[in-house]
Amino acid sequence: MTWEYRQPVTILFGQGQSRQIGRIARQRGYSRGLLVADPFFEKSGLARAVMDSSEGTLADLFTRVSPNPEADEVDACAQVLRSRQLDFVVALGGGSALDCAKAASGIALCGHSIRRYHGTGTPLPDEHLPLIAAPTTAGTGSEVTCVAVISDQTRGLKAPIVSPTFYPVCAVVDPELTYTVPPAVTAGTGIDVLCHALEGFWSLAHQPVCDALALYAARLVFEFLPRAYERPDDELAREKMCEASVLAGLAFTLPKTTAPHACSFPLTNRLHIPHGEACGLTLDWFARLNATGPEGKRLDEFAAALGYANTSAMADAIFALKQRLGLRTDLRDLGLDLEDIRCLVEESRHPNLLNNPVQVTDEILWALYGRLAL
Repeated sequence: MTWEYRQPVTILFGQGQSRQIGRIARQRGYSRGLLVADPFFEKSGLARAVMDSSEGTLADLFTRVSPNPEADEVDACAQVLRSRQLDFVVALGGGSALDCAKAASGIALCGHSIRRYHGTGTPLPDEHLPLIAAPTTAGTGSEVTCVAVISDQTRGLKAPIVSPTFYPVCAVVDPELTYTVPPAVTAGTGIDVLCHALEGFWSLAHQPVCDALALYAARLVFEFLPRAYERPDDELAREKMCEASVLAGLAFTLPKTTAPHACSFPLTNRLHIPHGEACGLTLDWFARLNATGPEGKRLDEFAAALGYANTSAMADAIFALKQRLGLRTDLRDLGLDLEDIRCLVEESRHPNLLNNPVQVTDEILWALYGRLAL
């Protein structure tokens, strides 16, 4: 087996680390930055608190970020960076703010629209602004990945962009930032962590370092996600879910995600199911499918290491976890018909399917969506 592991992001983990952003910026020689934040944090005062504690290094605030960041928003953010002649970016929020900031910092110095690179295969230029990422949810792992998921309503496109320029220079992971996350968001982002871990493990491009990270992250999710959901003030559970999110992000960055993420794109685009919940919807189904293929023994060993008899038992536990968290386990309430299912099948033909250890045919997708919807 031949493999390579690379992780260029410096990770600073711990309570209160977000108050060190100004010091981190100055140590790296940055002087005038843009804070890109979810709009909620402007209203809650968190964005102002981060700016006030930045030792004067954050000069402006950008909060025009949708739950699924749009190409127009990325372009607008990049224009602020250019017009204000800023030299670094801080992203504060969930995956939306982080992905918007990644894409904007990637095009800020070239003057192009993100549309030049979104869904076109054109690589981004090497020159970009440095990014410090401060996640406020325990879920996306975006703070340690080179991926940004961007939507473009004008083209009806939601797709990831992968570029080495998207790696943050530093991830500031402060569990305190997750204390006020509501239970529904904790559930959705938490199941996304489990998807990242499992998909990174069973991906055709898996490798030993990522495998070890995936196993540890999955163990943390099964133990601490229910606690974080049911007892939002449980500081240990919040900390461990932040830890799981980072480790799962490291686990899938290089192997890439697989079938559950491929199916999540139409579930989000067409049915407006939040990303993490959309990924988790099919996770147990694909676990059972992949157990029948060449990776079945590895999956059974993974499940056994987590305390389950086999992959099927682990899939049962995933289903039960979704029920406990109030997440979707089917699509029957949406009244979908055969034409809707045909569209879901067609729009699930995403390159991530090619990473899945069992070839996912249209027949398999029809069986999946039929079982979920009818």
